[in-house]
Amino acid sequence: MPDHPPSGGARAYGDAARPAPAAPVAPAAPLVVATGIVMDTRGRVLVLTTAHGPALPGGAVTGAETPEEGLARLLREELGLALPAGRLLAVDSCRSGAPGPSLVVHVHLVGPLAGGPAAPDPSVGGEIAGAHWLTPDEAYGRLPAAAAHRLRAGLAALHAGSFAHLAQGVPQPGSPAGLDPARRVELEHAGAFDAAGHRATRPKAVTAASVLFTDRAGRVLLVRPAYGKPGRWILPGGGVDSDLGETPRAAAAREVREETGLDRSPGRLLAVNWAHRQGGPARIRFLYDGGVLGPAELDAIRLPPSELLGWRTAARGELRGLVKPLLRRQIEACLTALAQGTGPLELHAGRPYGGT
Repeated sequence: MPDHPPSGGARAYGDAARPAPAAPVAPAAPLVVATGIVMDTRGRVLVLTTAHGPALPGGAVTGAETPEEGLARLLREELGLALPAGRLLAVDSCRSGAPGPSLVVHVHLVGPLAGGPAAPDPSVGGEIAGAHWLTPDEAYGRLPAAAAHRLRAGLAALHAGSFAHLAQGVPQPGSPAGLDPARRVELEHAGAFDAAGHRATRPKAVTAASVLFTDRAGRVLLVRPAYGKPGRWILPGGGVDSDLGETPRAAAAREVREETGLDRSPGRLLAVNWAHRQGGPARIRFLYDGGVLGPAELDAIRLPPSELLGWRTAARGELRGLVKPLLRRQIEACLTALAQGTGPLELHAGRPYGGT
């Protein structure tokens, strides 16, 4: 008897031959879909008109593509946009409502774009008949419910600097973003979170440290960043690397050294400012007294050209035309604390807290 099975799909057993058992059928894998929240600089969202109704850009990932590669391909083929898929904002796991695979939808940010693409020409035979820039509220009302839920959760994750975990379009109890704040409080008070879910859903805050330097005439040292709105001036300082164990005071010293070349330890704490905008994380700023800079120290300032474009000193009366109102109020409160020897101050959006 041969020591290998005969050809023809049968295996010999004595005088009888049985068909070889059929290979096991692999279970159907979920279909991976990549969706893009394509935004312009005005905060509008690109919504497509397709043969199947309004939709966000994107579609099924094919072959060995990653979701990022698939979305970039679809943007290029369908809209002529040669853009990469940006930050992952949400993942939605959807059970199939009919015969067919379930869906895993990756939602990525694309843009923001300085100008919107022209509407595709439907005569080329594609499914897209138009492309429209809509406000988020307009898009929610036009898109199918599932796409609207993903858009809403994705934008919540974008503004919070976080990520949304969805199932059937619904943010899950442990989702770091997208969960309605009132619902989060309800679940928290009911003890519905495990330790990991509780940490993920707790509100987050962004912390920064700034230093107020003045010259001998009492003018404030300002620096002009290479990023953001042109012509905007700020105080020396920046974000606290709390994930590295950095304290606000240490961050203030590091930022001053990196931004101006001055190696000076911050003085006393003048104020702590709390600011919050709906839909985003709270922002906390520690403001320290940097002391008085003489002419030699001002002349020694050296700026990193990739980050800062210039520096200047400004009198209190000049701040209104140079600094955003929120920061201007903080600077003015700190100047008052310096003059009166008071502080540290508790500021809310730059205004001293009055206890009401």
